[in-house]
Amino acid sequence: MKNLRIPVSKTVSLNVRHRPADGPEATGRPFVLLHGMLSNARMWDEVAERLAAAGHPVHAVDQRGHGASDAPADGYEHAAVVMDLVEVFAALGLEHALVAGHSWGGHLALRLAAEHPHLAAGLALVDGGWYEFDGPVMRAFWERTADIVRRAQEGTTSAADMRAYLRSTHPDWSPAAVEARLADYHVGPDGLLVPRMTATQVMSIVESLQRESPADWYPKITVPVVLLPVIPALPQLADQVRAWVAAAEAALERVSVRWYPGSGHDLHAGAPGRVADDLLRLARDVPPPR
Repeated sequence: MKNLRIPVSKTVSLNVRHRPADGPEATGRPFVLLHGMLSNARMWDEVAERLAAAGHPVHAVDQRGHGASDAPADGYEHAAVVMDLVEVFAALGLEHALVAGHSWGGHLALRLAAEHPHLAAGLALVDGGWYEFDGPVMRAFWERTADIVRRAQEGTTSAADMRAYLRSTHPDWSPAAVEARLADYHVGPDGLLVPRMTATQVMSIVESLQRESPADWYPKITVPVVLLPVIPALPQLADQVRAWVAAAEAALERVSVRWYPGSGHDLHAGAPGRVADDLLRLARDVPPPR
């Protein structure tokens, strides 16, 4: 694995974690992996290793403001972030790739494929990409999220305490996944963790999520799509997720769904083997590159 530095504007460069295809038949279609909001490309590492071992080159992108990428003050609305991805694809010489997006990354993947159809030959939307974020309940949720980020900017938790917390709340995560989550923070001068993103940057993303409906992009998607949804423990929210997924199934032209009951939101960290298997199944459903 090596980190690539990709300029996407005169002032902003993104970090891309690249794994070349491995194995005797290293000719598979490339994968591009997109993380969620307040996350980073390292969360895909265990999935990426399996995809590369199966013969697919893999590129996991740190979006602006996340992971090891630059963090400008602005440019977090979806139109700008998707254009970042277009620049990454161009710099890497990628077209007709398999694009997998987790959470917010699923929404980006959907818009990317709708607006730039030559870039994606197949989509995997990993517990995201079909959520509808407008409405009072979701607005209140995101306002609480921004408030949590603001308080976290004060730096109240050490890396050791965060590791212990993650191990207790995510017993299915490997040590590598725990360390990957810590990459969402930097260490302040007092040794405490501070989120890489500010509350203002987070809310810029949230506002884009609230303005856009996935249903607006569905009619423009003609490539195979696999949805990997989690069933939330809260019954009311579980019913809402089923309704959103059903709407996506009805609107998308070529779609399959693989449910993950009992899993946490970060599927790629908690069940990397199963997620990789589902992505490789998508790869088999897409015609080989010419």
